[in-house]
Amino acid sequence: MKKLIYSLMFLLTLSTFAFAGGSQESKSSEDTKVEAPKEVKEIYCWHAFSDAPRSKWIQDRADEFNATQSDFKVVVEAKGSYRDTLQAAVLADKQGAAPHIVQVFEVGSQLAFDTGIFKPIGEIGSFDTDDYIQPVLNYYTLNGKVNSIPFNSSSPILYINKDKLVEAGYDADYVPETFSDVIELLETAKSKGVEGAKFSFCLHGWYFEQWMSEQGAEMVNNGNGRDARATETMLNSPAAMKIGEFVSELASKDLYTYTGKFEDWDGNDAIFAEGKALLHMTSTADLGNIAAACEGKFDMGVGFIPIPDGSERNGTVIGGASVWIAKNHPADELEAARDFVLYMTNTENMVSWHKLTGYYPVRNSSVEALKEEGWFDTDAKQLVAFNQLLSTKINKATAGAVAGTLLDNRTIIEEALQKIIQGADVKASLDEAKEISDAKLDEYNANF
Repeated sequence: MKKLIYSLMFLLTLSTFAFAGGSQESKSSEDTKVEAPKEVKEIYCWHAFSDAPRSKWIQDRADEFNATQSDFKVVVEAKGSYRDTLQAAVLADKQGAAPHIVQVFEVGSQLAFDTGIFKPIGEIGSFDTDDYIQPVLNYYTLNGKVNSIPFNSSSPILYINKDKLVEAGYDADYVPETFSDVIELLETAKSKGVEGAKFSFCLHGWYFEQWMSEQGAEMVNNGNGRDARATETMLNSPAAMKIGEFVSELASKDLYTYTGKFEDWDGNDAIFAEGKALLHMTSTADLGNIAAACEGKFDMGVGFIPIPDGSERNGTVIGGASVWIAKNHPADELEAARDFVLYMTNTENMVSWHKLTGYYPVRNSSVEALKEEGWFDTDAKQLVAFNQLLSTKINKATAGAVAGTLLDNRTIIEEALQKIIQGADVKASLDEAKEISDAKLDEYNANF
């Protein structure tokens, strides 16, 4: 269509010039030559951010990149939720109109891989991975290849109401290390009449995954799905049982609070910000927003997330999303798409991204740049989040599970935990969760 439009414009230009040319006999034939406009190839980038600040940040990076290009132009578009974005990309590919760049959430990695519409980033020219934070890059490495470029990455940290902590008789800098430490702290606070002597976190399967990783335990078999396709979940393993028993004890002793809804991030953040919980757990990406919400109300602290008793801290699993490149495009367009993503995630831009959002900047050089400018000196809370990430051990547990049904697994885990919160037997609830999850995994794997 563009070529047709350009051709018509060219013909129209020639016709107009010819009409006027009779009265301009002095013009040479060289002066009458008109070159057709150069075609600029559009590189489509789909993302899942609906809020103005993050969407604008991506658009600004595209505008900067486009200003350096003569042959290509990045066109940015928000496509809805993570799930919607991936589904739209698959449908577009079937219709022969796939975008070049697609933001895919971390648990959608196996789904993205299995669609067959993406090309591993390492197969598009050269891609130096040395500067990427290893625990982040580790998640997106499948079958020995880095399939996508890390972008918005996060992990959970513990948020603490220091005023309530001191009221309970603890030092203001105290951070509970284990599940039993949490129980002891909250029971002590409750016995001293501290209001909101509770632990708040939204009912989300992500935390179950984090606590499995902290124990060095895998969510699915076959090396967390990284040695071979996962065929079984580990939702009733000894490590899983410790998590279920902790949630059960919190609930039975009235030490846990949430909004009653699954995955209600904002609602549970509000519980903490309103002073209704002593401890809170949520993403590092929310640190800026929560700190602002708590300012003037109480002194807020942060720490590493608590881990099951008897476990040696192993590390968290990265959350967020990465950027994939669809393969059904000419080589020059694939390279242009790669170049934009590498520009968007370069050292300087990841510093800017981190300051705007609270997401990890994914590059070691970005962390060093932030240190050099004193960013962590003025905001030590961010340093706690980085230290937790950088202390993560590199193994298959912290690499995170890879399976095509992880989204379903999260919902199934949430349903099991809600039953436990309501008084159901821990083992029976997790046995049922495993049975349902395994059946879904079998159904999914039958397609491959």
